[in-house]
Amino acid sequence: MGVTLKQLAVLSAVVEHDGFGAAADHLGVDQSSVSHSVAALERTAGAPLVHRTSPLRPTELGRALLPHARTALAATRAIESLISEHHQNKPAGTVKIAASPTVAHRLLPRLLNHWAECLPGVDIRVFEGDDDELEEWLNSGVVDCAILIDPEPMPADGVELLQDRFRAVLRNDHPFSSLDQVGLPELLDDPLLVSSGGCEPQIKELHALSGVRYDPAQRVRELSTLLSMVENDIGVAIMPSLASSMLPGTLVMVDITPRLERRLVFAGPSARPWHPQVSRMLELITTMSAD
Repeated sequence: MGVTLKQLAVLSAVVEHDGFGAAADHLGVDQSSVSHSVAALERTAGAPLVHRTSPLRPTELGRALLPHARTALAATRAIESLISEHHQNKPAGTVKIAASPTVAHRLLPRLLNHWAECLPGVDIRVFEGDDDELEEWLNSGVVDCAILIDPEPMPADGVELLQDRFRAVLRNDHPFSSLDQVGLPELLDDPLLVSSGGCEPQIKELHALSGVRYDPAQRVRELSTLLSMVENDIGVAIMPSLASSMLPGTLVMVDITPRLERRLVFAGPSARPWHPQVSRMLELITTMSAD
């Protein structure tokens, strides 16, 4: 028996969600169905595709299969969308979009509302990831489009949404909290706290522009942990302006010099045809910006 799209979808879900149970919840099926699909694909392959450990991880063969599985699944979503639209005479289908936490928290909800109003038959599903994961997900077919951070080179047919300035995050009783702006060297009289989940390359660039050594006192992954540490007076942080809506009332943002911004770019994949609804979503972004 040959490989089926269902088996590829299950394998992808098992790896993306780090286990059979979580994959079953994501797919809306029971865990035994997930186990049977993976086992059937492994029989066809003649070798294990995942190490059944905690956390689960793909074997060498499983890792080699995943990019092709994701590309096939992305193409299938596009084909199903085109067929549905042909019969319903209106936009339809499922689109997966990736964004970083700060973008997903502040910018993406406005876009989702606009798309839902203009494309009511399209199911848009959000994947939240670290900055360096987004382009990889887009290229491998995990998602159909993404809001990329400072992509180089600029993606073909991509559109820049905005430029987002980096600012200092301080307690509201910090001596600099009432200033209009603070120089990075002065800010670093306090310990610097950094999230490894995103923006670290830009923060390193900001240090280079200032001619000061990059030496964070703490590196954590989650933004919520970072904000909690600033709130508890462990140090200061540097974050993009879009993160302002995530701040508790005890924290404030202050402009930093030298000025540094990141570019947020909406893009589809560069190495395969775009999902038809992604092209429509981009057109709607352009209209939204014009408004």
